[in-house]
Amino acid sequence: MSTRKLENLRNIGIIAHIDAGKTTVTERMLYYSGAKHRVGQVDKGTTETDDDPEEQQRGITIYAACVTFPWKDVTVNLLDTPGHVDFTAEVERCLRVLDGAVVVFSAREGVEAQSETVWRQADKYNVPRLVFINKLDREGADFEGTLAQIEKRLVATPIPIQIPVGLGPPHVENPFRGIIDLIEMQMRTFDTGDEGRTIHVTDIPPELLDDALTWREMMLEKLYNFSNPLMELALAEEEIPAELIRKALREATLERQVQPLLCGSALHGIGVQPVLDAVQYYLPSPADRPPVRGESPGKKKGEVVPAERKPSDDEPFCGLVFKVLPAKTGDMHWVRVYSGSLKSNSRVLNPAKNEKENVAQLWHIHATKKEREGQVEAVGCGDIVGVIGLRHSITGDTICDTREPIQLESIVFPETVISMAIEPESTAERKKLSDTLDMLQRQDPTLDVISNDTGQTLIRGMGELHLEVVKNRLLRDFKLSVKFHKPQVSYRETIEKSVEVVGECHRMIAGQQLFAKVKIRMEPQPQGTSVQVLNFVPVGSLPQELVDAAVDQLQGCGEGGGRLAGFPLMKLRVSLLSGEAAEVGSDEQAFRIAANEAFEEALEKGGKVLLEPIMKLDIITPEDYLGNFVGDLQQRRATIAKTENRGSMVAIEAHAPLRELFGYSNAMRSLSQGRAGCSMEPLEYAPAPPEVVKEYAV
Repeated sequence: MSTRKLENLRNIGIIAHIDAGKTTVTERMLYYSGAKHRVGQVDKGTTETDDDPEEQQRGITIYAACVTFPWKDVTVNLLDTPGHVDFTAEVERCLRVLDGAVVVFSAREGVEAQSETVWRQADKYNVPRLVFINKLDREGADFEGTLAQIEKRLVATPIPIQIPVGLGPPHVENPFRGIIDLIEMQMRTFDTGDEGRTIHVTDIPPELLDDALTWREMMLEKLYNFSNPLMELALAEEEIPAELIRKALREATLERQVQPLLCGSALHGIGVQPVLDAVQYYLPSPADRPPVRGESPGKKKGEVVPAERKPSDDEPFCGLVFKVLPAKTGDMHWVRVYSGSLKSNSRVLNPAKNEKENVAQLWHIHATKKEREGQVEAVGCGDIVGVIGLRHSITGDTICDTREPIQLESIVFPETVISMAIEPESTAERKKLSDTLDMLQRQDPTLDVISNDTGQTLIRGMGELHLEVVKNRLLRDFKLSVKFHKPQVSYRETIEKSVEVVGECHRMIAGQQLFAKVKIRMEPQPQGTSVQVLNFVPVGSLPQELVDAAVDQLQGCGEGGGRLAGFPLMKLRVSLLSGEAAEVGSDEQAFRIAANEAFEEALEKGGKVLLEPIMKLDIITPEDYLGNFVGDLQQRRATIAKTENRGSMVAIEAHAPLRELFGYSNAMRSLSQGRAGCSMEPLEYAPAPPEVVKEYAV
C-alpha cells in the first residue's frame, strides 16, 4: 500500500497566463525539495516538465505534466499546466481533479486575459488557491498595481502575507532583493550563490518597519472577518501569535473566501520556498475536501440515484481518468483516486461504458516518464496515479469498484473553432494516419477528427497554434507523408424560428406494413451549445420502448449536419410532444423512421442559419498605437467591448469573427512595431453575415 498519509498529501496545480513563469516556479520547487540537483531553464529547453520537443522549441508548456516530490511534512503531487488559450483543455482537466492551486501573475503585466480564464475555471471547480506575484525583478514591476488588478478584475480577496523589498532590476535605485514576512515580521533574503537555496532571516530594517506594520495591520483587518479568536485578541490589544494567523488564513482559504498572496522572482530563486510552505499551511489535503458526488444505479431498471464517496480509504474505490498518454506498449491513464484504494492486477468497472477493465500496473507519475522505482503495488485515497492496462476508458470516465458502481461528473471541453484538411499521399499512409490520429485523440479530447465526402480527413481544434502543434507532431514524431491544407473556420448551423411538425411512417418493409406518427417542436436556443432533446409525451399514451426509440433517433439526428452546408448543428431544442401507434406494425423501427422524417422537415421549415465562431480578443498595446488597432479591428468586423488604461499601456477587449483573425499575431506586430501583445479565446457562435452565408449555401 502507498505510505502517503491523506492529511499529508497536496494535489496542486500551477496555473497562469502564458509567460507568467509557471514552469520556472515548478523547476525551483523541484530543486528546493531535492527532487532535482540543478535548476532547469525554459529558454534552454532543460526543464523537467516541458520534455516535448515542441515545448522546448517554443519555450511554452503545451501538455500538463505531473511531478511528485516531498516538502517538509507533506508529499506534493504538482501539475504544471499550459498558459496558452489553445491548450485550455489541459488546464480544465487538471483543475477538475486538483484540491488546490497556485496562481502565478507577472508583476509587470498584471492580470492578463488567460489569468481571468484560469481563475474562472478554478471558481467553476471550487478550487482553493494561493497567489504568487512573480517577476518583481523586472523593469516596470508593480506589486501594488497587480494586487489592485487581482482584487478588481478577478473580484478576489487576496491577502498579502509578504511584501517585496525594492522593485525592479539591479540597476534601478531600489532593486528587488528580498521579502518581508508579515506573519513572522521578519525580512528574508535569498543567497544567489546557491540559486536561492539558503535563506537569510533577519530583523526588519528600521527604515522599512513602518511600512511593514501598515501592511500587517491591513492583513489582520481582513482576517478579523473570518476569525473570532483573532478579533478578541485585537480588541484586548494582546499579541497575536503567528500560529493563530495561519489557522485563520487556512480556514478562510479552504472556504475559498480569501487567497494568501506571496511574492518573489522564481528566475532568481527569491520567494519560492515560502510558496511551498504556504502550500503546506494553507492548501487543502484530500481529507479537507467535501465528498465527491455522482450517480449510482437504482433498484429499478434504468433508474439512477444520487451517490457520494467520502475521501477515505474505507469507502469503495472510485477514481476519475483525467489524461491519457498513448503508447504502443499500452496507454498510461492518469487517475485521481477519490475514495478507497486501488491495487495492481485488479479489476475495476467503467460505468459509462459498462465495461470491466484490468489494472495491470500502477505508477507514481514523474513528469511524462515512467521510472522503475515509481511502480507501486497499491495506492490510497487522494492520490494521483498512472494506470496501465485500461482499454476502454478515456478522459472524463469514472472507474470504480465493480460491486459498488458510481459515475462521477465528467469533464466538459469547449467547442472546437478551427479545422484543417489532411490528405495522405498513399493508401498505406491513410491507415497509418488513421491509427495515429486515433492515438492523438486519446491524448487530446479537444482534437476532433472527421472524414468528408471528398476523401479528405478534417482535424478540428481550439486555434491556429493547436493545429500547428498537431501538424508538427504528425510530420516530426510520426514521420507521415501527408499534405496539409490551409486552416478553415469550423462553422455551425441552427434554425431561425420555432416550428411544430408531424413525421409519419407508412412503409412496407420485409412484407410488413409499418406505421408510426410523432409530433415534435424544434426551436432555436440562444444560450445553448448543443442539440437538446426533451420528451413531453404523456406517460402511458405510448409504450415506453417506442418513445425511447424516437428520442434516441432525434438525438442521433442532432449529431448530424445542418441543411445549409452540412455543418454540425447547435443551439437547438427538440421536444417530442406526442405520438400515435397502430395495433399492428408500430415497432421501434417505425418510430425511428417517423422521428427522422419529423427532424428533417423541421430543419427545412425552421429556416437555415449559419453560425460563425466569435473570438474574445484581448490586446495590450502602448497608447501611441491605439488608433491603429481600432481602425484595423473595425475592418475585421470586430466590436470593441471596452478599453482600459494601464499605466502607459492600453488594454482592448474586442469581439471578432475567427474568419477575420487568421494570422492576427503577425498583423498585430506590424501595427505596433512589435510592442503589443494579444491573446484570444472562443466566446460564442453568432449568425454569419449574408456574404459569408452565400459562400457556403448548397
